[in-house]
Amino acid sequence: MVDVFDHVTIRVADRPASHRFYETVLIPLGIEITYDLREFAEWRDFSIAGADEAHPPTQRLHVAFAAPTREQVDAFWAEGTAAGYADDGRPGERPQYRDDYYGAFLRDPDGNSVEAVHHGALRRDGVVDHLWLRVSDLAASTAFYRSLAPETGYVVRHAGADRATFAAAGEGGGSLSIVPGTASREVHMAFAGDDDQVRRFHEQAVRDGHRSHGAPGERPQYHPGYYAAYVLDPDGNNIELVNHHRA
Repeated sequence: MVDVFDHVTIRVADRPASHRFYETVLIPLGIEITYDLREFAEWRDFSIAGADEAHPPTQRLHVAFAAPTREQVDAFWAEGTAAGYADDGRPGERPQYRDDYYGAFLRDPDGNSVEAVHHGALRRDGVVDHLWLRVSDLAASTAFYRSLAPETGYVVRHAGADRATFAAAGEGGGSLSIVPGTASREVHMAFAGDDDQVRRFHEQAVRDGHRSHGAPGERPQYHPGYYAAYVLDPDGNNIELVNHHRA
């Protein structure tokens, strides 16, 4: 089983305010901060970075965090609403997603939908269980993400007029869903692969007419052995394939 996400980064309008929000709501889920640097703050595979002229705040994104228990879903919502954050859905069962799906929803300071979720196929090796991304052209975005599947390791679970869902080949690896609407913006998603997959990922996207955002190469500013390539999806979001452990 391969995890869908290596890491996810969003841009925020007010870094201290967003930091307080995510710290408040993620602690009840047992998710503690791993890095707090000038450039970004990170909670395992999820991070926030300040917006600037070139990178406006992320909007219209739904991100769900894995909750080990239903009680932690309740605590996420209770702590968030007690701190004054906007309720976007009280804790409860959502059988339209899965028979055992239990979630609660809040809004972050930039208006993104943030969820804590517990279910039987919860992601095991990361904190981001799933993302829902709005896209301006569902057919074009479905084709983009489908074309990258051989290198990213996810599989197409659903593709229709309502949405497309890409997920790990086995249960417990997370999922990405895209739905039509006003496009989500400034979302950075990274997937993991080896050197050859990084190169093929970039070559395939460029061959299909998508924009390169960084050719395959070493990025030692992140850490030694970090080898990655970047392309922009049809709505301009920055998509990465990375090998962290280059020999």
